[in-house]
Amino acid sequence: MAQNTKIEWADHTWNPWMGCTKVGAPCDNCYAEDLMDNRYGKVVWGNDGDRVRTSSSTWAQLRKWNRIAGEEGKRAFVFSLSLGDIWDNRVPMAWRREAFDRARECPNLVMLYLSKRIGNAIDMAIECGGFPTNAALGATFGSQAEYDRDRIKLKNAGAALDALFTFGSFEPLLGPVILDCNAPDWIIVGGESGRNARPMDIQWARDLRDQSLELGRVFNFKQVGGRGADKGGHELDGKTYFARPKVEQVPA
Repeated sequence: MAQNTKIEWADHTWNPWMGCTKVGAPCDNCYAEDLMDNRYGKVVWGNDGDRVRTSSSTWAQLRKWNRIAGEEGKRAFVFSLSLGDIWDNRVPMAWRREAFDRARECPNLVMLYLSKRIGNAIDMAIECGGFPTNAALGATFGSQAEYDRDRIKLKNAGAALDALFTFGSFEPLLGPVILDCNAPDWIIVGGESGRNARPMDIQWARDLRDQSLELGRVFNFKQVGGRGADKGGHELDGKTYFARPKVEQVPA
């Protein structure tokens, strides 16, 4: 379970830069903007705002986590980014290339690149010299409309870039979603949390769980959502679903 992150489906969170632009309804109550712009003033959000590279100590974290994972004989899951977007076209290409190079140095890590701009993935990855072989590719789907629009983009990009697996973050889940055979390999579901959280109907989560299992997908339930410190809890019908895709261990 999480070690250096509050993201329950990862062991660590890594942010090589900060800053982003809202691109849809799931972004309306962006926690990263509220935290890093409104509260701490570290970056100006928006299309005319900043993209700020993080410190050398942050960039060094991957090597440390890779070493520890190797000593423990496991693959650690690393979510990137929580404070930006890997395929943001306002981020200097050199930063992205360097981030991928750093990831390639760390085979004991499984990099989880989640984006709301999945349509940029193929071209930007090619420009960076290819997608890291120890990386998975993900997209956010807050609604049926977003799933219908982007599911094929994610599937095609995952195949073109030879991603370890594809994953979909259905958080914040803003409505019911019907999956199909093009659904990503890993389905992560969660309600919105925070002071302005929009409620999630628990039946939407149940339906995604049932569809995921019927389709043979890995299902992870992150949280019910809400304003409370426990984010509404992590149980769905009295059970927790913290499953992850299985990945091969790195040969010693």
